Amino acid sequence: MNISDFAADYLSGIKSLIEKFDTRNFQQIVEKILDAYDSERRIFVMGNGGSGATASHFTCDINKGCCMDLNKKFKMICLNDNLPTLLALANDMSYDAVFVEQLKNFFLPGDLVIGISGSGNSPNVLRAIEYARMHEGATIGLSGFSGGKLASIADIAWIVPVDDMQKIEDMHMIVVHMIMQAVRNKLHPAVV
Repeated sequence: MNISDFAADYLSGIKSLIEKFDTRNFQQIVEKILDAYDSERRIFVMGNGGSGATASHFTCDINKGCCMDLNKKFKMICLNDNLPTLLALANDMSYDAVFVEQLKNFFLPGDLVIGISGSGNSPNVLRAIEYARMHEGATIGLSGFSGGKLASIADIAWIVPVDDMQKIEDMHMIVVHMIMQAVRNKLHPAVV
């Protein structure tokens, strides 16, 4: 394997995905997050593995990066960040319950739940999205491949159409950074 050729091929694949970027659903996601902010609703986000790292990073960017200098704050909670709770639920119930059981503690109708799953088929993410839908919540799903079940049950789906988990995770990180900047720009209009 030629490393330079590999790098060029990988970056070419990312460029192709950027060219297919779903701007319509991106706009809907930004608007949904701004709606949650305006109505002082909580935003819950979750994922497993790399998607969990993206969910954690996303929470930091929104909670700090979008409103640090504003009096009104976002109320975003990453459900995979409380490791003792996650492990207790996995041990005492099942790993499939680790997110939905946390939602049962904090979720109120009208809250927003965001699931990140490369495959779109992570049972614990799907259960939390289904719970939110059954309890008058709004839902967003970020997935890859053909979207998986997550794309079919979320109110808004943003799918990375590629069969490569690392490129899916790359694009999820790009989109959450774009969401953060778009939200921040809306909350900090340029002074004319």
